[in-house]
Amino acid sequence: MKKLLAAVLAAILFLDIVSIGVILFTKAQTLSSSSEQETSETEEIFNRASVAAVGDNFVQQEILDQARAGGNRGGYNFSYMYENTAEFISAADTAIINQVPLISATHGVTGTELFNAPAELGDEIIKTGFDVINLASSHALDYGEEGLLNTLDYWAGKDVVTIGAYKDKSEDEWLTYQKINGVKIAYIAFTEGTGGKSLPEGSSAEVSLSEYESWLCRIVSYASEKADAVIVLAQWGNEYESQPTQYQRDLAAKLGNWGATVIIGSHPHVLQPVEYITNEDGSRTLVAYSLGNFISNQGKPECILGGILTFDIVKNTEKYNVTIENVKVHGVVTHYGMNLSKIRLYLLSDYTNDIASKHGLCESVDGFSVRYLNNLLESAIDKEFIG
Repeated sequence: MKKLLAAVLAAILFLDIVSIGVILFTKAQTLSSSSEQETSETEEIFNRASVAAVGDNFVQQEILDQARAGGNRGGYNFSYMYENTAEFISAADTAIINQVPLISATHGVTGTELFNAPAELGDEIIKTGFDVINLASSHALDYGEEGLLNTLDYWAGKDVVTIGAYKDKSEDEWLTYQKINGVKIAYIAFTEGTGGKSLPEGSSAEVSLSEYESWLCRIVSYASEKADAVIVLAQWGNEYESQPTQYQRDLAAKLGNWGATVIIGSHPHVLQPVEYITNEDGSRTLVAYSLGNFISNQGKPECILGGILTFDIVKNTEKYNVTIENVKVHGVVTHYGMNLSKIRLYLLSDYTNDIASKHGLCESVDGFSVRYLNNLLESAIDKEFIG
């Protein structure tokens, strides 16, 4: 009888243990599932788009001559000039470039006072990873209305968006949008001037100019209502000056108050500061006053060191707000040998003292080195923004 009772008690105990195990396992599974769902929901409320932007693609005559010499059957080869930056540029969800030369098939290729490049340059820009092409520059009308329209026709056949110059004056075309990873970005561009040139009377074409402030106010304000973020490309400022003019600062403040999220400047050919400005409503606008040159063959150290600005646009779909995060400026170096030979780009992070020792500037610039270039970068950009 005792043996039977012991067996019954053992069976009951075993069943209790099994029951407790089942309960604990079920609870663990429920907690795990709940945790996974919580993580998934947290991820879903944040949409993120990464952006990379560079300054002037300042393709001068020596660059064109070398691309021609390296081309086949009279064509042009720009590949080796840009290839060292392609992986970095392509890694961004969208990449922006300020394109100085026109691409007009009915005009000669030149890069001295007037700027017009062959189609191979545009093809290489796309291959490098650029998606947004800013055409509002001081050289936009180097070849008048025909040159501008030819350029727009070239880019219209490519898988990119252009800003800053248009075939007609419809305001619907003055706003360009991209939707990336659930983030809607509006682009607006302008230039301070077009080198004293203008379109003929009655032309339907347009180059956006900063002097049309009422238009800028209207279009930026409208864009801020229609998009999650508004990026403004500004061709402004004085050439070779490392500090923004008062005009740049004043216009940046206006653009911020009108609704610009990020302002990216070019034209001075040298780096200028990056900063946040606070708007009247308490919001902040990121301003890069000038990213300098992307590529050029100018003979000053300040001109061969440009910046690649990277940042994330982060949209909180639950709180309906947008923030700019992970802002960095990465140095980019135009390298060339003696007599401007073998012009090509390097990320400053990949540039070595061995390569620097072969730069054509070594003869005229004492102590030209990686450290020299880093000092230039740090003198222009606050350390918190240096990548």
